[in-house]
Amino acid sequence: MIVIPMAGLSRRFTEAGYDRPKYMLEAHGRSLFAHAVASFAACFESLPFLFIYRDVAGTPDFVAAECHRLGIRDMRGVVLDAPTGGQAETVALGLQRGMVDAAAPVTIFNIDTFRPGFHFPTGFDPAAVDGYLEVFRGSGANWSYVRPAAPGSDRVAETTEKVPISDLCCTGLYHFRSAGQYLGAYADFAGGGAARLGLKELYVAPMYNLLIVEGADIRYDLIPAEAVVFCGVPAEYDAFLARRDAAPLPG
Repeated sequence: MIVIPMAGLSRRFTEAGYDRPKYMLEAHGRSLFAHAVASFAACFESLPFLFIYRDVAGTPDFVAAECHRLGIRDMRGVVLDAPTGGQAETVALGLQRGMVDAAAPVTIFNIDTFRPGFHFPTGFDPAAVDGYLEVFRGSGANWSYVRPAAPGSDRVAETTEKVPISDLCCTGLYHFRSAGQYLGAYADFAGGGAARLGLKELYVAPMYNLLIVEGADIRYDLIPAEAVVFCGVPAEYDAFLARRDAAPLPG
């Protein structure tokens, strides 16, 4: 299952004067929602998609219409009635209220990030590990990070939020072996794990630490930095608008 949490407040866009949630803004002939979700075009026929959102600015109808236009076979929506404590809580509420099968694999992705031509890793079998994070080489204090277990290894020893412990920055794509595994880790995380890690917001990446200490096999998948486009703040949106190589999506 592909899970798209989109219950954030789009605060930076609101402060910049935009009157719609950022996923409704348009660029190169399509909404930012369509650009993000089209990352998984290869999965439209084979996997269910779960969207988790608040009922603002006509979002439920907007999501349904965009998914129909994109051709998603199995689209599900969960409406939240209030902002959450972070993306990890948003996903947990979506899985619970959407009554997702506890055994279903879960791949989480941001609504403000684009991964044209996404495919699952080939360097390891996602079905044979407990989870993985997609990463690129970068720097800065605004990313989630992974630290490899050893040089040259794709096994993860530690994850952090906005604390650089390597040059492996997360794209925002997080895979968990199952919804049940995710919800178990989240219960620990929200019940004190986040506080023990010094976090005030419930991010997804640090949750992997709770699995790692229990012996879980967590990997990372390294992609080229140019294979991902970020559109989470107005400056990134402006940069995407200015790109001449960002052709409209087909269809």
